[in-house]
Amino acid sequence: MDRLDREILGILQEDARISYRDLGVRVGLSANAAADRVRRLRRDGVIRGFTVIIDPAADTRTGLVVFIDVTLRIDTTNEVFERAVLALPGITEVVHVTGGHDYLVRATVADTAALDGLLRRLKREAGVAHSNTRVALRAAPAR
Repeated sequence: MDRLDREILGILQEDARISYRDLGVRVGLSANAAADRVRRLRRDGVIRGFTVIIDPAADTRTGLVVFIDVTLRIDTTNEVFERAVLALPGITEVVHVTGGHDYLVRATVADTAALDGLLRRLKREAGVAHSNTRVALRAAPAR
């Protein structure tokens, strides 16, 4: 991966729907050359997919978006936790982090009762010793 690939990735992170023509103009390539680079980045696994980020406040059908800081029990391995938590409904992201907690879990739940159920399952089935939960109120658009 070279400087041009990194520049293309930065542009795609800002706007994954940009046309190959506009992408090429921004990096100094033809549309075909820009498309070839994007296809290679996808084939090589650098680009794993494209997604849509929805403001939680804009989509009331999804319920609550929550961020759960998780500390594992001493007898729980990362592999056991990851396997167990990814099997739970509503989990959208699991990130191993540094700091005071072991993981940051992002989830979508219908309501506070469903959140309570998820937290209980994390402790019972995924080896969580302690958790701290935050509810997303709204999201600012990413730049």
